[in-house]
Amino acid sequence: MSGTSLDGIDVALVEIAGEGFSQQVRPLAFRQSPYPRDVAQALLAVSNADTHTGRIGRLNFLLGELYGEAVVDACKSAGVPLERLDLVGSHGQTVYHQAAPAEVCGRRIACTLQIGEPALIAEKTKTPVVADFRPADMAAGGQGAPLVPYVDYLLYRDAAINRAALNIGGIANITAIPAGCGSEAVTAFDTGPGNMVVDALAARFSAGRMRFDRDGAMARRGSVDEDLLAELLDAPYYRKPAPKSAGREQYGADFAADLLRRGIPADSLTATATALTARTILLGIERFVQPNMPVEQLIVSGGGWHNPEIMRQIGEGLPDAEILPSNAFGIDSDAKEAIAFAVLAYESFHNRPANLPSATGASRPVVLGKIVRV
Repeated sequence: MSGTSLDGIDVALVEIAGEGFSQQVRPLAFRQSPYPRDVAQALLAVSNADTHTGRIGRLNFLLGELYGEAVVDACKSAGVPLERLDLVGSHGQTVYHQAAPAEVCGRRIACTLQIGEPALIAEKTKTPVVADFRPADMAAGGQGAPLVPYVDYLLYRDAAINRAALNIGGIANITAIPAGCGSEAVTAFDTGPGNMVVDALAARFSAGRMRFDRDGAMARRGSVDEDLLAELLDAPYYRKPAPKSAGREQYGADFAADLLRRGIPADSLTATATALTARTILLGIERFVQPNMPVEQLIVSGGGWHNPEIMRQIGEGLPDAEILPSNAFGIDSDAKEAIAFAVLAYESFHNRPANLPSATGASRPVVLGKIVRV
């Protein structure tokens, strides 16, 4: 998995048995491989940007090599022989995601593009690879996101407890799982920015020395600009009901540049962006989750779990909910998304649907991904 934060490659080694929502998932190991700085910068330059097809093509093959090497390195570090691998699932790096249709040559088209050539992963690992998960859902009228709710339901459903699974990556997304519900009753959507905007500001204010606001230190030193925050919270996206998805197209370089033009001191602008993440998560829960169920447990994963300022604000906004890391359920909070795409790849390889139409808006359950065999 390599997400919208552009921080690197996450590899989870997972044992899976069974099928559908009766399957057993046992994480074995997890390894993170940061992107070299020049790779991260090259990816940022082609993400939701005017660029050249050659640049995207070369990065597509470069990432395929890097992903394959990351899998091999993860196996070596965990003492797992490469021959034990039955399957690799690769989400790829999203460089463009347009969930809402736009006019193209007289037709209304939605689209998504993840790069990281799976044939190169298959060659380096000598293992079949499932990749490119999102287009099948979009072909069936869905937004291609979020896809992880299928796995959230598998891992976290409970007969008696209303649970919500929150992942705070580059973008934040939430899955609401009412007690005792079937998968068709799951609600899920992207709430808005996760770490993406704060990361961009930290990098800018540190002249590239920092990739994120470690421990929320900058935000804690600053003061939230409530006027700016109110303006940002008034965006139509936060009033739009699910299904909905967001990405770098909404919260990327242009969004950060607009904030920087406000002339607000560094720490206070970072504090305001941090508050935007927390408040939009809380707004999403208030508007689109709590009318259907009270959140009794909030299960958090992703890099945002490590930002105490984000978590403090969420905790204050949900005083009646028990807030837990996914680690409490045996799922490393940093590895959760990678584990999720292992599960989705496993389902796809066995020709089983693994999207939740209630989450993506698709007209029907579909088999996700494309398979490269060796």
